[in-house]
Amino acid sequence: MIDIINYDKNNIFAKILEGKIPSKKIFENEYVFAFEDINPQAPIHVLIIPKMPFCSFADFLKRANQDFMSCFFKSFDDISSKLNLVDGYRLITNVGKFGGQEVPHLHFHLLSGKIIGKMVSG
Repeated sequence: MIDIINYDKNNIFAKILEGKIPSKKIFENEYVFAFEDINPQAPIHVLIIPKMPFCSFADFLKRANQDFMSCFFKSFDDISSKLNLVDGYRLITNVGKFGGQEVPHLHFHLLSGKIIGKMVSG
């Protein structure tokens, strides 16, 4: 089971931030690193991660200060503008086992390039 309480500095996203694993960068600033997903689920599939060690969105909400939160989320507009996503996009973050989180580092999936469809198949 994934541990979203204790940060694992050896997770794949931590290694990407350290430059130990290559990625195709889309955007970067002091707070955010955004890169193409290696297994895209849409024509545009970007992963957006904070440059600080947060295990999940719940951890981020508990530990990030207001300035970091604000700058982190404002970066999403820069990313969507850079990608010219005038027809919209979907943002997804998963938390824990029931949420489907696979990597214990907060990350958002930005999906676009087609109509994404229903949130959950039934």
